[in-house]
Amino acid sequence: MMANRLAHETSPYLRQHADNPVDWYPWGDEALQRARRTDRPILLSIGYSACHWCHVMAHESFEDPDVAAIVDRHFVAIKVDREERPDLDRIYQAAHQAITQRGGGWPLTMFLTPDGRPFYGGTYFPRTSRHGLPGFDALLVRVAQLWNERRDELVAHGDEVVRFLRSVESAGGADDDERKVAASGDDGAFATALDAFAPVAGGALRAALMPAYDRQWGGFGTAPKFPQPSLLAALLHEAETNGEPEARDAVTETLVRMAEGGLHDQLGGGFCRYSVDAQWRIPHFEKMLYDNGPLLRLYAQAWQREHRPLFREVCAGTAQWAIREMQSPEGGYYSSLDADSEGEEGRFYVWDRDVVARALGADFPVFAARYGLDAAPNFEGRAWHLHVARPIDAIAASLGVPEAQVATRIEHAREQLFALRETRVHPGLDDKVLTSWNALMIEGMAFAARVFAEARWSASARGALDFVRRVAWSDGRLLATYKDGRAHLNAYLDDHAFLLGALLETMQDGVLRADDLHFACAIADVLLERFEDRDAGGFFFTSDDHEQLVLRPKSAIDAATMSGNGAAALYLQRLGHLVGDTRYLEAARRTMACFASAARQMPHGFATLVTAMAEYVAPPAVVLLSGAEADTVRWSEGLAREPGGFALVFALPASDEGLPQALSRPAADAPRAWVCHGTHCLAPIDSLEALRATLRRDGVASVD
Repeated sequence: MMANRLAHETSPYLRQHADNPVDWYPWGDEALQRARRTDRPILLSIGYSACHWCHVMAHESFEDPDVAAIVDRHFVAIKVDREERPDLDRIYQAAHQAITQRGGGWPLTMFLTPDGRPFYGGTYFPRTSRHGLPGFDALLVRVAQLWNERRDELVAHGDEVVRFLRSVESAGGADDDERKVAASGDDGAFATALDAFAPVAGGALRAALMPAYDRQWGGFGTAPKFPQPSLLAALLHEAETNGEPEARDAVTETLVRMAEGGLHDQLGGGFCRYSVDAQWRIPHFEKMLYDNGPLLRLYAQAWQREHRPLFREVCAGTAQWAIREMQSPEGGYYSSLDADSEGEEGRFYVWDRDVVARALGADFPVFAARYGLDAAPNFEGRAWHLHVARPIDAIAASLGVPEAQVATRIEHAREQLFALRETRVHPGLDDKVLTSWNALMIEGMAFAARVFAEARWSASARGALDFVRRVAWSDGRLLATYKDGRAHLNAYLDDHAFLLGALLETMQDGVLRADDLHFACAIADVLLERFEDRDAGGFFFTSDDHEQLVLRPKSAIDAATMSGNGAAALYLQRLGHLVGDTRYLEAARRTMACFASAARQMPHGFATLVTAMAEYVAPPAVVLLSGAEADTVRWSEGLAREPGGFALVFALPASDEGLPQALSRPAADAPRAWVCHGTHCLAPIDSLEALRATLRRDGVASVD
């Protein structure tokens, strides 16, 4: 059988369906024109490479010739990789929720009119009816029948769904007064509006989240539990800023529980997507780049505050995993690792106890006590997935040997078992390079590199950033995805906003490069020119010259990653303070005003935006270091280890050529620091200890 059109796509997920008997199309003019020409409804299937249930539905239905015959007879079938086309995923996930009144997920299965308006949908459908779900073949026949007999009703329903979604998006979470403030640019009006959402910037996350805190196992809510790095980072920021030890301890304990649980790969480093249980022990085994970059940063921040060896170990393992398994020879980071190998979820990661015992010999009892192999199997009643079951000091006490000896034996056993695991068939790798997800890993890697002074991590982040700039940026245009020598697809809001954050972080790793700053300003300018909603504030998810879809989304709600609007507000504000450009500051303020009502009502859904609001109220210190390069880098590295600080520290190059006037400082042989909070700056500081003392103080008097 010949491959279908998906064989020519860059997405590994689409290519996985290239040999299906279904006559799949990628999303595009060819498919949409065929639907209009034949007046057939569209079967839209959205998934991604590491999605377990996407594989299940593909095997059960899309590989079945009988199902394929029904699809091809009655529908135009379109397959979408949600990671390459998050615009489509956002629209049709929202449509699914509006139609079914339930949350969505993947695979997403939607039925559309020929012009793309959704009228029915679901997620996973089994091949034959079970568990209260209709069989997919019967569903296809029924939808085709309704299209032929009651088409007008389906079209009208699709129109109503789109009208509803547009009304939700146009509101943007803002009330009429806030939209007027956002559009006005009036400082006085904005200051008045700030009074209404100032509480969001002080204690709101703690108040919203702590009632749901799991005091036994960490995390918030019940199973399944997701790592939620943007939410934890925002709560930590709030706790440190406002002096809230209970919230800070909740974040710390959650990080400990995740690190010691099965969500964290105890042998190879990195985190899986989520835990199916409240104890963080059994994950859904796929590993996503977008989780691990922010988690790397978050654990480095936690280490700054407490210097726990566990947090440093997690950072080292995650960074090494990303470099070893996820970084391409060209420099960019790959997208994800599948949950499955050899057709079974978790097969690569779980263990038979007898196999471990034979491999480890005399070290097995110590290893088993540490990682739970001396208890009943915890994976499907037949195998063991590793988690920290007992602390090293307790094991040492029970054996009557020194803790250091136990730790050495456990580390040796981990190395042996990791080497054995490497001989297994590895999970599938989605090796496309996404700009937005690379930006998240670059930011996390560069931050951790500064905190721990790890040159290899710094080189990794720099290599990825240079790669993204080389292949995805040209003539003021950013592209979203790259594979096999081809970059394509218009970049989205998240690509630009996350990349701006990555640049701001990378510019603090070593001496600031003028080219990086120019690139950051260029990205910020594109945000303002092509994405901003100048009428109501905030940013659309797609650019003004993007393909016209049934909806142009605009949301500030954090999901698996921070929201593009939250990130844009946060990073534009920081860049504006750094370079003294009020355009960036005003765009950030308009964004905060736009979403203020929604953030007040549900601060935990807008965690990144809440952090931006907090920084509006109390801007972080911007520290400029000048002097000999060796001295400024030494000062910068010293500040990176400071606990509890959110300062932005930039070591200026010897020459200010190419830098904006706001960064120009007098040349000096001895190192010197300038500290600014917003528009207020201090006198120059000539010693590292005095600088540390200044940054540790809660209040800083400004000078002209």
